[in-house]
Amino acid sequence: MKKFVVIMICLIAVIFISAGIRDVPEVDAGAVTVRVSALKGPTAMGMVKLMKDADEGKTRNDYSFSLTSIDEIIPRISRGDVDIAAVPANMAAVFYNNTGKYQVLAINTLGVLYIVEKGNTIQSVEDLRGKTIYVAGNGAVPVYSLNYILTHNGLIPGEDVFLEFKSEPAEIIPFLLRDNNGIAMLPQPFAATAQLRIEGLRIALDLTKEWDAVAEDGSSFVTSVVIVRKEFADQHPEMVKTFAEEYQTSTMWVNAHIPEAAVLVGETGIADSQIAEQALPYCSIIYIDGLPMKEQLGGYLKTIYDQNPKSVGEKMPDEAFYYNIK
Repeated sequence: MKKFVVIMICLIAVIFISAGIRDVPEVDAGAVTVRVSALKGPTAMGMVKLMKDADEGKTRNDYSFSLTSIDEIIPRISRGDVDIAAVPANMAAVFYNNTGKYQVLAINTLGVLYIVEKGNTIQSVEDLRGKTIYVAGNGAVPVYSLNYILTHNGLIPGEDVFLEFKSEPAEIIPFLLRDNNGIAMLPQPFAATAQLRIEGLRIALDLTKEWDAVAEDGSSFVTSVVIVRKEFADQHPEMVKTFAEEYQTSTMWVNAHIPEAAVLVGETGIADSQIAEQALPYCSIIYIDGLPMKEQLGGYLKTIYDQNPKSVGEKMPDEAFYYNIK
């Protein structure tokens, strides 16, 4: 009889313990921490819900997140100190061509570039004819994207449209403050910052839409992608798959909950929450993997490769560049 009672108590305990476990996410049996890094700005904004869930123990993977600058992330990736990272699209190609250690997992941000002006004169790309545009970064990848859009609209940069280069986007804002007729190409969240500071400044053209209007190769205007360390992916394919699922859920939540997401963006130090709330609807946060990723990203990289092969690491990445989630 005593033995029967002991057995029943054990069975009841197992039932209660099992019931309590059901609400706790499963963690990879290897107890491996996924090291994730992203650049401050739109590149990281889609991760904020995942970061919060990880802090609260609501994710299936165990994560360690770091937000960094472009100068800091390059050596970390080169050393293999990061398992998954959100980086500019062309940088992903450079890393792959130079080391072969990282593959692209997904597109996470489409175009974040906008033409802004104080007036109401720019309604189409053709309206830029004869105009001067303030642009940051002579020879930078965003300029290649602008050139692509201009030339496919029949405008020759330097002849039909003139570019006045500044060192960085923040440097453009004082010129727009002084120049009532000023026109600029600004990325988010700098465009949102400028709108908060300059009365009457409006978004005249969304360059992502303008890219889509002229692209005939299935490409998209891609700003950033998520890359995964090949060795890590080979060893932990299920963890990579889980990350992809949890990250996609995070991007969808961010797009559907702009005010709440803006608060998280501010709390994580990615950007000021007020600026984030205005910028988020224009940050093109998305999740695209598989064949659509390959078509859209491959076409984009080809357009900037044609203008400057060094921008993607001297050659177009081969098929192994694209990670296939199994």
